[in-house]
Amino acid sequence: MAIISRYHLELHDSLYYATREIGRLYETEPILHNYALCYALGLVDSDRYATRVPEENSYRYFCREQVPQYEAHLTALNQAGIYVTPARSLSYTTQLNTWKYADNRYHVEMAKTQKNIPSYGRNKEVSPESIFEFFVISSQPIKLPRWIRLGKWMSKAKVIEVPFSDEVKRISSKEPFICNHPLNPLDIMFTYPVFSYDTINMPPVSLIQNVRLQGECYSVGKLRIPASMKYRFRPKDPEI
Repeated sequence: MAIISRYHLELHDSLYYATREIGRLYETEPILHNYALCYALGLVDSDRYATRVPEENSYRYFCREQVPQYEAHLTALNQAGIYVTPARSLSYTTQLNTWKYADNRYHVEMAKTQKNIPSYGRNKEVSPESIFEFFVISSQPIKLPRWIRLGKWMSKAKVIEVPFSDEVKRISSKEPFICNHPLNPLDIMFTYPVFSYDTINMPPVSLIQNVRLQGECYSVGKLRIPASMKYRFRPKDPEI
């Protein structure tokens, strides 16, 4: 039987990645994609978690191409029986940082530039001491690293396992239930009837929350988490 575990992430540095770009403002949504978490937690292409991938898709030391290989990397997690949900913020603050760079243009003819005005922009980042929550569903008990790095600045974050205060039950819900925790739509929409949801726009796959769906779930107090989630990349992926 699969095991569900709850974890908190405590930021020790400001977290930045561009969820959306509004003119010169680059904004970080206070939510972590489950694809990013899999890489940050060291679950991809790992001997420890039995998720090694073929050499041509290796992620252990370097990447031959700057092209994401989510399907090749995350399918190995399906085979190892490991699934990580996106992480939602439990408490957070944000901060604005302004950056500037000079307009240095180099031409073969060394022609003068028309303007000598510094360019600038702003990053909206999630501040240190912010707390996120995510869940791991695994076929066997696993041990995650205590410290990880996140985002463009490789910000330091502490991983804390938080035991459930109530009994965890796996139930088959004949009536629709609401999952308030953010989910990856590709991982549930081909195995669960989904009736409604709110969209969180972010690359590479927009997430959904306040999802009303039906089927097997883990029930802990008022929390409901779908139990049969796998990484999927097309409607007709074979069962693994």
